[in-house]
Order: sequence, then structure tokens, then C-alpha cells
Amino acid sequence: MLIVTTNDIPGHRVVRTLGLVRGITVRSRNIVSDAIGGLQSMLGGRVGAYVKLAEVSRQEAYDHLVEHAQEMGANAVIAMRYEANEIMEGVTEVLAYGTAVVVEPV
Repeated sequence: MLIVTTNDIPGHRVVRTLGLVRGITVRSRNIVSDAIGGLQSMLGGRVGAYVKLAEVSRQEAYDHLVEHAQEMGANAVIAMRYEANEIMEGVTEVLAYGTAVVVEPV
């Protein structure tokens, strides 16, 4: 499965567009990461506890995006993007989306 943020894939041509695909996850912070993150933020610099949470959330949304694209019969996703929205304090929705396509090498 090819996943790109561009509207085309060099060396390939789109032979069929299948439509929008997405992967969504909703994650919340926990008391341990809040405590560690709070300490790290007081010291300044990188807040590793929150970086890990963000990475896990994006990976989960990405994995769901790939599953959705495969279910539609795609072998690639073009124009892939991430978005994140805070639903309530400490609870964040992460969305990965793009266009599912079938491509072939040129």
C-alpha cells in the first residue's frame, strides 16, 4: 500500500479513484502521563509523555486509514492528511484521511 501526501505518485498513474478513506481514533491522557508531562513542562523542552501519546494516536488513525483503503480495494492513498481536534479537555480525536486509488506503474 502506497500512502503519499501528494496528489500523484511519481512513476505511477491512477487508473481508478475509489473515494475518501479515513481512520479515526479518540484518545485521552491518563493521570500518569499528565503527572510526567506536567513535570517535564516545568523543566522546559520536549514533553516526551505527550509526544508518545501523539505518536500512538497518529499511528492508530493511520492503521485504520490503511484498513479502510484495503477494504475498498485500493493499493494506494493520495493526498493523505492528519487532523486533530480536542473533543473535551484531555480527550483528542485524531483523523487520518485521503483519497483511495488504484495505481499502476507507468
